Amino acid sequence: MDDILEQFRRTGALLEGHFILSSGLHSPNYLQCALALRRPADAKRFGEAIAEQVKGRGIGTVASPAIGGLLIGFAVAQALDVPFIWTERQNGAMTLRRGFSLRPGEKILVVEDVITTGGSTRECIAALKENGGDVVFAASIIDRSNGAADVGVPRLSLVRMDVPAYKPEDCPMCARGDAAEKPGSRK
Repeated sequence: MDDILEQFRRTGALLEGHFILSSGLHSPNYLQCALALRRPADAKRFGEAIAEQVKGRGIGTVASPAIGGLLIGFAVAQALDVPFIWTERQNGAMTLRRGFSLRPGEKILVVEDVITTGGSTRECIAALKENGGDVVFAASIIDRSNGAADVGVPRLSLVRMDVPAYKPEDCPMCARGDAAEKPGSRK
């Protein structure tokens, strides 16, 4: 865990301040995984670490929600030597596009970069199930919820953190008048 967090610090991927997360919650910390994964060797290392924890579980496909999960999802699929697909938003709903299809009962691992509330992961899982997939496990590099987020299937993470996240009306940083940034992919 310490070496992964050190990688995030070294690459400038672990930010401190006042941030609006993609969930709409506010937090004093933000994890910009794109910075931590920009070197292919680092993405490969994290992908192999996740793959090692799910080997022998019969995973036939790895899937990720776009855009945050794409790099790490691909790295995990490569380490497991299985196909990689993704879901993406279309008209506000997570969907399976680009000609991707699933075999009935296909065992799928959903991989995300960071889980805070589990919302994107749950949406990805729902889209896959609507298309006949059997999501058996979920994984992430970082779990900001320290294990509290429920995505409906068993899950693992390389690092568990207890990072506060507040509703805007309960945010102590907002109460102090601190300006919030929204660095994520959904602005």
